[in-house]
Amino acid sequence: MSYIIKGQTGDWEVVIGLEVHAQVTTKAKLFSGAPTDFGAGPNTQVSFIDAGMPGMLPVLNAFAVEQAVKTGLGLKAKINRRSVFARKNYFYADLPQGYQISQYDQPIVGEGTIILDMPEGSRNIGIERLHLEQDAGKLVHDMHATKSFVDLNRAGVALMEIVSKPDLRSPEEAGAYLRKLRAILRYLGTCDGNMEEGSMRCDANVSVRPVGSTELRTRCEIKNVNSVRFVMMAIDHEAKRHVEVYESGGAIQQETRLYDSARNETRSMRSKEMAHDYRYFPDPDLLPVELDEAFVADLEKNLPELPDDKKARFQKAYGLTAYDADVLVSEKENALYFEDVAKGRDPKQAANWVISNLFGVLNKQGVGILESPVSAKNLGRLIDLIADSTISGRQAKEAFEAMVESGKDTDTIIAEKGLKQITDTGPIEAAIDQIMAANADKVEQYRSGKEQLMGWFVGQVMKATQGKANPALCGDLLKKKLAQ
Repeated sequence: MSYIIKGQTGDWEVVIGLEVHAQVTTKAKLFSGAPTDFGAGPNTQVSFIDAGMPGMLPVLNAFAVEQAVKTGLGLKAKINRRSVFARKNYFYADLPQGYQISQYDQPIVGEGTIILDMPEGSRNIGIERLHLEQDAGKLVHDMHATKSFVDLNRAGVALMEIVSKPDLRSPEEAGAYLRKLRAILRYLGTCDGNMEEGSMRCDANVSVRPVGSTELRTRCEIKNVNSVRFVMMAIDHEAKRHVEVYESGGAIQQETRLYDSARNETRSMRSKEMAHDYRYFPDPDLLPVELDEAFVADLEKNLPELPDDKKARFQKAYGLTAYDADVLVSEKENALYFEDVAKGRDPKQAANWVISNLFGVLNKQGVGILESPVSAKNLGRLIDLIADSTISGRQAKEAFEAMVESGKDTDTIIAEKGLKQITDTGPIEAAIDQIMAANADKVEQYRSGKEQLMGWFVGQVMKATQGKANPALCGDLLKKKLAQ
């Protein structure tokens, strides 16, 4: 579905590029041995290097480099064998060095691609680059009436800045891109993707142009948005703001803006800096990073199965639809759970129970698969009991609800609630005989050609057996007796 803004002068399209700052999953910072635990007390995870003390020399975290290369491989991107760290010079109170160590014209990862599965078809979104850099600290403004405080725990934390090309054309595509990127990072184990904790943040660059135009107009950058939904809302608002400015005869100023989710609006922060404003130059304390072929090849050989490959396998091996496979592989843990449930069972039935029943419960409870009240083992057992006719589909749903409520295992719930089907023909035949004897008129009507009464007879038998009769067996026995 195309995203077109209807204006008074014509139709407009939005042009979007995203810059994602993903915190590298590593126990130490990029250039120091200080820890990176979330939620630690203010300024308790700060080394002399992070604090910008004179004479302190940075030492590159080799594992962070490995994580960046793995991410580049996961994005099908070019791995640059030589990359250089540079100083990005600017002053801010939470940047004690007076510069940020980043990468400029020689990043560690070059161009790559992310494939989006949209309702209208697949879209290839280009990755411009991925570079490593250190994070700044954090200013705290709500602890004093007239003063701000500085927490340097985040100063020096290793970040991967992943820059897309301006290929996105709607808030929905931007949301799909972020979800897909987050899934890839989580599969790789290179970033936990937790936007609420700040380990993944997004800057959205937004501009608009008349439909059919190929020009790239002046863009504005919406800074540090911390949820996929807010990114989508911010883009929608900013794009419409641009159209209003242009149609009123104004001009868009290149600037950095913040998004206020409470008011659903963007506000100006500062004019947008250009690269030359930062006076980049190679950091004299750090040597260029040289990667050999064997190092990269070894990482590539040991990459895990990623979402696109897993989706293709689920469709081929399990016969799932593209939609079901896409839902199941969106999170690594979801895919693992499904495969545990599907092992040795009907995969389509397993997928239906996981997607329709379990995910519905998890969404309602606001928890992930790791907090599921029903284990893969117990859900698999429930499906087995349906397959061997121990319980009916209706009884399975009743049992599932009780399992969710109590956390008890499948067999315990089945026993406590007496949910086993009656598969012995004796009790079912006895119930049928009683119902036929009490409803001779309906028996005659059925035998006279009113075959739609079969549903009524089945319902009466199920009622007489408290819903425990096997419906298929019940139907077969009824047909035989009514035909006599």
